[in-house]
Amino acid sequence: MRPVPGNLPAELNRFVGRADELAELTRLLGEVRLLTLVGVGGVGKTRLAVRTALSVRSADLEKRYCDGVWLAELSAIRDPGLLGHALVDALRVTDHSGRPAREVLRAHLADRDLLLVLDGFEQLVDPCAELVRDLLRHCPGLQVLAVGRRPLRLEGERTVPLAPMSDTDAARLFADRALDVAPGPALDEHDDAVRELCRRLDGIPLALELAAARLRALSVDQILRRIDDRFHLLTGGSRGELPRHRTLRTAIGWSHELCAPAERLLWARLSVFAGPFDLEAVEYVCAGPELPDESVLDVLGELIAQSVVVREESPAGPRYRMLDTVRAYGAEWLDALADTERMRRRHRDWYMGLVTWCEVDWFSARQVEIAACADSALPNLRAAIELCLETAGEAHLGQHLTGTLWFYWAGCGRLTEGRHWLERSLAPEVSRDEPREEPGQWHDGEGHEGARLKALWVLGYVAILQGDNTAAVRALYECRGEAARTGNALARAYAVHRLGCLALLTGDMPRAERLLRAALGAYRELGEINSNVLMGQAELALSLVFQGDLDAAVALCADVREICEESGERWARSYALYVHAYAAWTRGRLGEARALLTEAVTIHHTFNDLVGLVLAMELMALVTADEGDPAEAAVLQGAADRLWRSVGAPLFGSPTFGAPHEQCERRATEVLGPERYGARVAEGRALPPASAVERALAGPPAGSVPPRQPSGERRPQPALEAERRTDRETREPAGSPGQIGGEAAG
Repeated sequence: MRPVPGNLPAELNRFVGRADELAELTRLLGEVRLLTLVGVGGVGKTRLAVRTALSVRSADLEKRYCDGVWLAELSAIRDPGLLGHALVDALRVTDHSGRPAREVLRAHLADRDLLLVLDGFEQLVDPCAELVRDLLRHCPGLQVLAVGRRPLRLEGERTVPLAPMSDTDAARLFADRALDVAPGPALDEHDDAVRELCRRLDGIPLALELAAARLRALSVDQILRRIDDRFHLLTGGSRGELPRHRTLRTAIGWSHELCAPAERLLWARLSVFAGPFDLEAVEYVCAGPELPDESVLDVLGELIAQSVVVREESPAGPRYRMLDTVRAYGAEWLDALADTERMRRRHRDWYMGLVTWCEVDWFSARQVEIAACADSALPNLRAAIELCLETAGEAHLGQHLTGTLWFYWAGCGRLTEGRHWLERSLAPEVSRDEPREEPGQWHDGEGHEGARLKALWVLGYVAILQGDNTAAVRALYECRGEAARTGNALARAYAVHRLGCLALLTGDMPRAERLLRAALGAYRELGEINSNVLMGQAELALSLVFQGDLDAAVALCADVREICEESGERWARSYALYVHAYAAWTRGRLGEARALLTEAVTIHHTFNDLVGLVLAMELMALVTADEGDPAEAAVLQGAADRLWRSVGAPLFGSPTFGAPHEQCERRATEVLGPERYGARVAEGRALPPASAVERALAGPPAGSVPPRQPSGERRPQPALEAERRTDRETREPAGSPGQIGGEAAG
């Protein structure tokens, strides 16, 4: 029996107590579609919800949740506009179509049976309630377990308040966590001092775990005496606040008071981080005269030992995180120190530097590491962009951040979120207070106008890949015109390049060729060499392939692949491999085409680049049909069809890009018949992306005999059309600098 999919985290320590609550939640999940677990911060809501989800994910309930049990952590989201994107990310849905996130979620969940755990929504309770209501109405197989400090107040919602642990469970939890921090004879959970401590902490799990962490240095009796003192010193919160809130605040405050001054200072400064962070970020953001660089690591280690900071492994390497309640307490102290704005700016400056470094290093052998680094930093990048956009006169910094992240938006499957931030950074209400610059005036290396132009061409690029040609043309024409006015030759070249890309995807190959040659010539004059430039060369090669000039296209791709071999670049290489494979298929070299596509599919899948992946899948289907396996070709076409629904218009709505699909469909249908062909396409549509990639990489079936190919090159329909145009078109040498004028500049 296949395992139920999902993204629930593994438990790192023993789950203690809560047997009755666990049974009740499990029972209610069999009765209602929306179940909300509410309680004070630190009472253990998240842990119990995850434990419940792990329990119902068992094999005997596979039919109920055949499409998985998924956790969406929302506590770091502050912008209501990102709520849908956060759910899209949690469900691992890749979508480049330009559709609103809510529409993407509806489409994804419409025919699925799954449990979605929403954790930490209280700062966005109204937009979250609206989204949940909408999804439950349109997705009959969806069930939601919400976790927060207050209910969503929706029709059909069943609310379960989570009380503190019973005395018995609290003592068991404290004794269990004591073994983790103070190995030796186990504490007696029935000991009077242990019971008294648990009662004084009101059975709140977070408070118990913070207290257990102190057993490295103190006995239970010493902790009790210090709690007496600290409770007296720290009166809990404002008048009218729940006693449990005051108790938790006191417990955290007591832990804070037991920290050394340097630890308290670092705790406060760490509160500016919105998600996982690494040591280098801590050293830059938090160090200062009161906290020297060389001491940061040791102080951070003490906070980890006291459970104030959690260390975790990630694809980007070791990262650190603070629990939300602990972070909020530190933020209050940072406010009390009147240092919040300065620390937020230091935080912003670090992530601006990180993004700049990542853009440069993207053109290297470290692309996979850079993608993982950007993934890990995303919550903090959001916080940094937000600070830029909410601060008068700093829109250009937000434009710099969003524009510099082009490699992440376009290369790592983040088109929708990228467009969200690009449009916000360019919005008139954000940038109206920006000072205008005269031509040649620059600041911070790039300048206000330079940052805006970069954000414009990146927005145009993202819109092209989403199939929104109107928005793309608007952004790119504005960029080109402003670049000409200010004398920014590089921004002008990028605008011309992306207009060439738009012509390519809309099927106007002669115009695509002219614009791409013009852009490449400008890049050469300016000394620009990076992944974007190599992509332009691959795109030019593709325009030549579609016009039948295979030799020139293969030569261009060979040059791209050689540069990629030298630099270690893989993303642009994958597109050159696709063009090379198309040329190989056209010449009847099926084995060569498959080998090239296999590498391209692998790279696209690694980077979650759905645009490149679906193009390669379509061509792989045609190669598979020509190898003598039309049934498998139909499966791959079905899998590609499912991917196109996330990308946007199938085959970009272009007859040119649709030609391989049509030829494959015609050949497969001739052999299989319409009914069998349709059944295999439906089988492919049901495959999740990872399974589709696995099928594409499986290779030709053993013993398959490809049909005999006619001698000479096969001429796909786009090439035949191109032959009729060649007597009217004059090709300039690749990268002719003169072409930056004329149509390219018009």
